[in-house]
Amino acid sequence: MLDSQLKSKIRKLWDRFWSGGLTNPLLAIEQMSYLIFMKKLEDEDDKKVREADFTGQKYKSIFNGYEKCKWSNWTNLPAEEISDHVRDNVFKFMRELGDDGSLYSQYMKGANFSIPTASLLIEAVNIINDMHIKEQNQDTQGDIYEYLLSELQSSGKNGQFRTPRHIIKMMVELANPKYGETILDPACGTGGFLVNAYEYILEQNKKEHVSKLTPKQKEILDEKSIYGFDIDETMTRIALMNLMMHGITKPNIDRINALAGIGEDKIKENMYEVVLANPPFKGSINVSEISDRFRIKTKKTELLFLELMFHSMSPRGRCAVIVPDGVLFGNSKAHKAIREMILTKCRLDAIVSMPSGIFKPYAGVSTAVLFFTKGEPTKKVWFYDMQADGYSLDDKRTPQQDKDDIPDIIESFKKRHEEDNKNKKKKHFFVPIEEIKKNDWDLSISKYKEIEYEEIEYEKPEEIMANIEKLEEGIIKGIKELKEKI
Repeated sequence: MLDSQLKSKIRKLWDRFWSGGLTNPLLAIEQMSYLIFMKKLEDEDDKKVREADFTGQKYKSIFNGYEKCKWSNWTNLPAEEISDHVRDNVFKFMRELGDDGSLYSQYMKGANFSIPTASLLIEAVNIINDMHIKEQNQDTQGDIYEYLLSELQSSGKNGQFRTPRHIIKMMVELANPKYGETILDPACGTGGFLVNAYEYILEQNKKEHVSKLTPKQKEILDEKSIYGFDIDETMTRIALMNLMMHGITKPNIDRINALAGIGEDKIKENMYEVVLANPPFKGSINVSEISDRFRIKTKKTELLFLELMFHSMSPRGRCAVIVPDGVLFGNSKAHKAIREMILTKCRLDAIVSMPSGIFKPYAGVSTAVLFFTKGEPTKKVWFYDMQADGYSLDDKRTPQQDKDDIPDIIESFKKRHEEDNKNKKKKHFFVPIEEIKKNDWDLSISKYKEIEYEEIEYEKPEEIMANIEKLEEGIIKGIKELKEKI
């Protein structure tokens, strides 16, 4: 958890970029990320130099011959020189850094310096230096970047690009990723699902706050377990930085259109044990670009991503995904086909119906979380009617700790086979597959939840008439008294 001073500095950085002319939030955070990346690059290089001196091993600094590209060097240049030097020299050095395909070349490929003025650059440098990122532990470094990203949402800066963190955590707990499993987000955005899955695995492998993972196991977790893809180049850069700031040394993040034919080389079938995602809603794709692997004929991205996830999951693989409510009850052949596929070729473990305010103020669409396991047909589906997530459901999304169903969702899901889940008037209940099949594979909770109506006793008609007559008499009496006074 960040202290108030660090949070204040991050908000100050946002404010400086905003007032300095960078009003596009994604461009702003991209430029902030470049600066943080440059700072961390020197910090990590200095650390390796010191370790080499201590152990006697050979290590050649990446800045050898490029000392003027070090953060500690160029940040002290005068205002009239600093912008040109960063654009023409530092960025060029970083784009050429590392071998083809390395993390550095991935991160800086196509990168452009877009900070408009030297004064804004100098202010940003001073704020980042004041954060003392080098001195912070790995958890705090990750929290710094998470808070930087959270400003996209809390300050109205294109928050639609981020899934609320508490919803991500709920989904990760449902999926329960484990060490040794490969984890995929095919539409990763800023990488929130991947970061939370990574942190969840680390936490599950601790004993008395000390990691139980060996250095080799940590290397496997960092380099061979976490995979994310996104069609947007800026988002992949932000996701890379997010994972790096959380300590993942070599994130497997790539820019691809996961639904197109080229995605087949990266997102192979039967490969991933855990899939976590909030794919684009209401989108469509050109038919000529769609991969041949899809069996359901549609251009709707929310349906294509569901089929993609099914194909990518390994036998017994698990998936937690956010879908718009239309996926649950849509009448088209494609809608019915994807629901039938999930119900007959997977075990649909849970549907958490979420209120429409979850993504406010950016979208009012009603959504649900599907959690399913590949490899066996569904016998019954556990529904949960979430009514609150700990925040108000208006545009302000004010914290309301006394109104939060998420802890109960996690606990009730774990105990769903032990408790009585037959009462459809409760928040959570089971529906047998036979009933769902009769309803044309409809998965909307409103189709099955029984509403309990309170019986209201009304007065008899003659009593109501008598009361009306008394009221009229009182009114007439009052008018007479008023006339007499006039």
